Amino acid sequence: MKLALITDAWHPQVNGVVTTLHELVQAMGPWGVDVSVMHPGLFKNRSCPGYAGIDLAVRPYKALAAMLDALQPDAVHIATEGPLGWAARKHCLKRGWKFTTAFHTKFPEILKAALRVPLFLGYGLFRHFHRPSSGVMVPTQGVLNMLESRGFKSLKPWTHGVDLDLFDHHALPLDIPELQGHPRPYTLFVGRVSYEKNIDAFLDLTLEGTRIVCGVGPLEAQLKARYPDVVWMGVLPRDQLAKVYAAADVFVFPSRNETFGLVMLEAMACGTPVAAFPVDGPLQVLGDADGQMMGGELSEDLNAAVLKCLSIHRAEPRQRAEAFGWPKTVELFVSHLVPASGASTGLRFMKMSLN
Repeated sequence: MKLALITDAWHPQVNGVVTTLHELVQAMGPWGVDVSVMHPGLFKNRSCPGYAGIDLAVRPYKALAAMLDALQPDAVHIATEGPLGWAARKHCLKRGWKFTTAFHTKFPEILKAALRVPLFLGYGLFRHFHRPSSGVMVPTQGVLNMLESRGFKSLKPWTHGVDLDLFDHHALPLDIPELQGHPRPYTLFVGRVSYEKNIDAFLDLTLEGTRIVCGVGPLEAQLKARYPDVVWMGVLPRDQLAKVYAAADVFVFPSRNETFGLVMLEAMACGTPVAAFPVDGPLQVLGDADGQMMGGELSEDLNAAVLKCLSIHRAEPRQRAEAFGWPKTVELFVSHLVPASGASTGLRFMKMSLN
């Protein structure tokens, strides 16, 4: 089965969307899915204004259309709403192909925070983008309910997965040379150092110990100057990041505008409990079907949440993370795909094998 995956977020970018899509592609290999990833690196591109490290394709329609026509995919999935996403949408509509999309990021909130664009305008644009989609995949029930209330249609729940082998469990916090000499407890933030992450709520914690930041972004320079006592580790290779997760006593997730929050699962897989606000993303990652919290603590007082996390046994976060393995995630993803055209037989055969 040939799948065209169109995304404005791909390597060398470092963020949760890239990680999710990369691991999805890897996990679909054993299913016999031949994935063609169409990303900014294949086109003329330039850096996104205000977001160094994020490259966007420049006028990609003609080249992308040629790629899609040459591939003749069995299914098309448009993962992002950037220039490539809009170009793929346009070509699918021109050809009469059906396609699926995904809502990975609350960009309307980012536009409001960075440029003061009213939310109703941002969500109006995104609703228009997703309207012709045969299925809009969303990572949590909370996000699905929010989009439904804003008039989005054809919404499909699709949870994300975590690499349980790379992020392996440690019964005790790991001691690593990079943090030698810094007092415990270690509280950790992983993510872009940018407007939407609400990182100030983490940096302003008044607890003893050491605060650690892994990530880069547009606010990095000014925040480094304001918080010189914080350990700034930048972007780390995935295997090294896994060790930092395992070294932390508590992972702090301060964002209020996430659709999911893969970094929470990565920390939990290593045994590190999560302190977060009780909002969409953390509510679904830490909550089970009975509404009970497992693997961390949610509170409007992050200081209090961190203190409670220090008493959580490290087996509990790992147990919760194991509910988000990739096999189930891939099966759900494939079940939501649709044949691009009447001639697309590969996806139909694959779905028959699932039943």
